[in-house]
Amino acid sequence: MRVSADAAGTVALGRCLADLLGPGDTVLLQGPLGSGKTTLAQGIAEGLGASAATSPTFVLIQEYRGGRLPVYHIDLYRIESEVEAWALGLTDYFYGDGVCLVEWPERAPALMPDDAVVIQIEFLDGEGRRLTFRATGPRSAEILRSFDERC
Repeated sequence: MRVSADAAGTVALGRCLADLLGPGDTVLLQGPLGSGKTTLAQGIAEGLGASAATSPTFVLIQEYRGGRLPVYHIDLYRIESEVEAWALGLTDYFYGDGVCLVEWPERAPALMPDDAVVIQIEFLDGEGRRLTFRATGPRSAEILRSFDERC
């Protein structure tokens, strides 16, 4: 668990996590509207060398190339069923050459990879956020062990 006092702190956590991610890694971002999922995704994207990451809510998937790894930023907020998510071809992104950042993964849980870093973001008083990290497999567990040591 980490506590971030403000948006800059959330971005910094994302940048640090980015240093530990490799091709095929997935980060699932959970939390209520306005909790900082996109802010954390921006930090991860910046850490991977992408610039000007924005929320993909209205386009569903934003691709950022030109950094250390491609970044696939996926926002499932507007998805109403797993069938609709499947039609987007999400699984093609999960096992590719880049890093996937998925906001609202609970909208299509059956499509999420078995091994992912899950980050739950909760509001604290004021601007603060509590970020709880969980691994769902061996690769994500390795990432989080390194995160605990370095970040």
